[in-house]
Amino acid sequence: MQRSSSKTINWVILLLASITAVTPLAIDMYLPAFGAIAQTFDSDISLVQVSLSTYLAGFAFSMLICGPIADIIGRRPLAIWGLLGFVAASIGLCFTSSLEMFWLLRTVQALAGGAAAVVVPGIVRHIYGENTAKGMSYVSMIMMIAPLLAPSIGSLIMHWFDWQAIFALLALYAFILLLPSVKWLPEIPTRQRNGSWSKLFFASYLEVLSNRQAQPYIATSMFASFAFFTYLTAVPVVYMEVFGVSKELFGILFAANVIALIACNFINSRFVGRIGAKRMLAGALCLACISAIMLVTVNWLGLGLYATVACIVPLMAGLSLTAVNSDALILIAFPHHTGTATAVIGTLRFGSGALTGPLLAMFHTGTALPFSLLMLGAVLAAIAVKIVTVLHQRRQARLQVSLAVD
Repeated sequence: MQRSSSKTINWVILLLASITAVTPLAIDMYLPAFGAIAQTFDSDISLVQVSLSTYLAGFAFSMLICGPIADIIGRRPLAIWGLLGFVAASIGLCFTSSLEMFWLLRTVQALAGGAAAVVVPGIVRHIYGENTAKGMSYVSMIMMIAPLLAPSIGSLIMHWFDWQAIFALLALYAFILLLPSVKWLPEIPTRQRNGSWSKLFFASYLEVLSNRQAQPYIATSMFASFAFFTYLTAVPVVYMEVFGVSKELFGILFAANVIALIACNFINSRFVGRIGAKRMLAGALCLACISAIMLVTVNWLGLGLYATVACIVPLMAGLSLTAVNSDALILIAFPHHTGTATAVIGTLRFGSGALTGPLLAMFHTGTALPFSLLMLGAVLAAIAVKIVTVLHQRRQARLQVSLAVD
């Protein structure tokens, strides 16, 4: 695959980004429909919000199971079955008659989406090798078109149709991806099956989780993702309920933020090859920290909607750069276990994201302050990991120098 033409690689990257976009579409497109869904099921909007957490939990569990499977049976068949399952679950959501069934089908939808998405980073790693951060930036940059358009598409659908049409469109999108996936999705070498499935499954996780080089990046990716999903879970309530914006303005504000994410991934793709993923990661954490402190300050002082938006845009850019460079550094460390490494990243990412809904509900005050504090806490935790890692590396370096002198 590395010797393939540039044009072929571009088409594959576009396909991989489109598969990765399935989950952002499933998360973001129905955000403007929260109120309508609550009305349909005669429920509170906070309970509809739980469906986002059930999706994140299901996605995390799916990656946990499917990551090692992808290393053993291959990427393409898993992606195809995942897309088929997503189509079926999305169609089922169009006809659900209770909130409990809605939660269940959202979980099934997430399980299928996770199976399709878990194969993507491994294929990117196979194509780009040591330049994985560059490849992941390309995928993220293209994939970000989905959350850029999704809320606006959801709002447009809600203007003309009922909320069920959103899930019908999701089913159609996944179905359209099936044919090019069968034809063009590349397969990469799988692990040799030396032993039982269970032995291979747990051995893969042991190798990834015990790698000290990757551990700090895994933790950093998890904390950045927690902050990211805190925003995604809270933003419909914060913008539409706390600040009282319309569905149309919500779509515009959300789009402005996604444009910033696309821009920062473009910048990363241009400079990471020269600067290196580690330095890009350090700069991203600094940007996220400054922006998170400003966000808490703005909401503590009650400075309003646009001051909040002005802090959120650079904060989300910093979080996106943190995640993409952390993930690339993890994948580079595991050339033969990319599926398992992706599963670890995804499980911690979406598992931590699943906690955001209950936490936001627990600390709900009718203001934007709780979500601001949660995001700041996650960023500070990521910075703490960076500081501890640097101190440990310096201590190890001093120890090696002293041993060499002795």
